[in-house]
Amino acid sequence: MKILITGGNGQLGQELQHLFDERQVAYQAADVKELDITNADQVEAYFAAHRPEVVYHCAAYTAVDKAEGEGKKADELVNAVGTKIIAQACAKYDALLIYVSTDYVFDGTRTSGEYLPDDPKGPRNEYGRTKLLGEQAVQKYCTKYYIVRTAWVYGQWGHNFVYTMLNLAKTHDQLTVVADQVGRPTWTRTLAEFLTYLVEHQIAYGVYQCSNDGQCSWYEFAQEILKDQPVKVLPVSSDEYPTAAFRPHYSVMHLAKETGFKFPKWQDALHEFMGQIEAK
Repeated sequence: MKILITGGNGQLGQELQHLFDERQVAYQAADVKELDITNADQVEAYFAAHRPEVVYHCAAYTAVDKAEGEGKKADELVNAVGTKIIAQACAKYDALLIYVSTDYVFDGTRTSGEYLPDDPKGPRNEYGRTKLLGEQAVQKYCTKYYIVRTAWVYGQWGHNFVYTMLNLAKTHDQLTVVADQVGRPTWTRTLAEFLTYLVEHQIAYGVYQCSNDGQCSWYEFAQEILKDQPVKVLPVSSDEYPTAAFRPHYSVMHLAKETGFKFPKWQDALHEFMGQIEAK
């Protein structure tokens, strides 16, 4: 099986490579220098030369706040146009496409009740809008696909909330974190394992959602990250931290437990991740 990972230098792309290396599975990983997904001619040439059979599409524009302003064109070009080009190539070369999407495709206005995969969409920021356009392109052009929505992603590679909290704790004795935004953290290891599980177990094609089990606020997440650190964490309202992009107050998504995949609790996943980075 010929495997391609787009966005190979990203947080999830590197996690997938690490997982495949552990399993001694052959793959190709390409980032923008090797494969510009917004260039249809380059994508066609790459697919014609390498003939991937499974494509883990991890390439994305993820600067959520910049997407509301200076990054709006780049956001749409990568997440919408680029995904359309990849989807068309997968359809032409009969490749299975795994597309990673986001909880931001929903409106995030609920106060309870998990978002189901087929619930009405209503993105309220540019990033969510373009990721939804990507989903629609995958569904339009491909018959063999998995769309997997995730949220609050952190991992060993790249910038994320866990690293930010740990770094701030080195220079502050008190931190304030928003307590009125609730969701599910996702360790990239769990996400990578779920993506490969879908493929390996030949789960029915369609839309799925993956995070770690349970739910928390950003404040509760920060408390757990820093519980062994000499720093005080205080809850605040998101009104005190205005952002360019709308952030949902509630974005808990239904997890795809019907697949048989075991989703670790978010606390357990975080502790395992923290143990790994501390060991290094």
